[in-house]
Amino acid sequence: MNIKYGMILAAGLGRRMQPLTHKIPKPLLEINNSTLLERAINLLISHGVCEISINVHYFSDQIKSFINRKKFQVKITISDEENLLDTGGGVLKGTQNFGDKPFFVINPDTVWRKDYLEEMKNLEAIYFKNNKSTLLLVNKKLSIDPSFKGDFNLNNENISKDDENQFIFTGLQIINRSIFTNEKSEVFSLNKVWNKLIKDKNLLGLESNQKFYHLNTSDMYRKIQSLNIID
Repeated sequence: MNIKYGMILAAGLGRRMQPLTHKIPKPLLEINNSTLLERAINLLISHGVCEISINVHYFSDQIKSFINRKKFQVKITISDEENLLDTGGGVLKGTQNFGDKPFFVINPDTVWRKDYLEEMKNLEAIYFKNNKSTLLLVNKKLSIDPSFKGDFNLNNENISKDDENQFIFTGLQIINRSIFTNEKSEVFSLNKVWNKLIKDKNLLGLESNQKFYHLNTSDMYRKIQSLNIID
């Protein structure tokens, strides 16, 4: 059973990527002649997603023009944020049309490639087996950036946190809007939701085996650009 809905987080200011993002939003930066946003969209489409929501704020007109120009063969809805809502608030606003169906949330900061398709299927299998929010994580050892401290620990699909976190969140997850049921804030981070899910033992994870390329600084962008990444 393929999940049919997806949300792409594309509203951030990209401050850590300056000066590259002075005149262009981070999701429109290119790796191997494909924008980060296009990579995220194509990954979702290749998996079978047929409706995508994209939140925008910084240089939103550029992203809208890019979407219109590309004419992707899926329904794409733009969730325009006049004021930034953070990751959780952005997802809550941008997925109102998804009803009670599960959906992918994907962050285009990661250089997504076809190699992730099999892991998307496995992530989906864990989600449907347990009906719990499920994150794709990667061991710090596979990150091209050694500065990452790690976000979580993973043990038999169960996610936890401590002072020695060994796993990084890749930027791909499956959730359902029910996790926001008790959220009263308009602006909030997904970390707030994850922490509650971890406390209730309701957050699961899958370990990715892919080399992790993540754009968080202009130096890292140049480094990744210089590599021959197979799409």
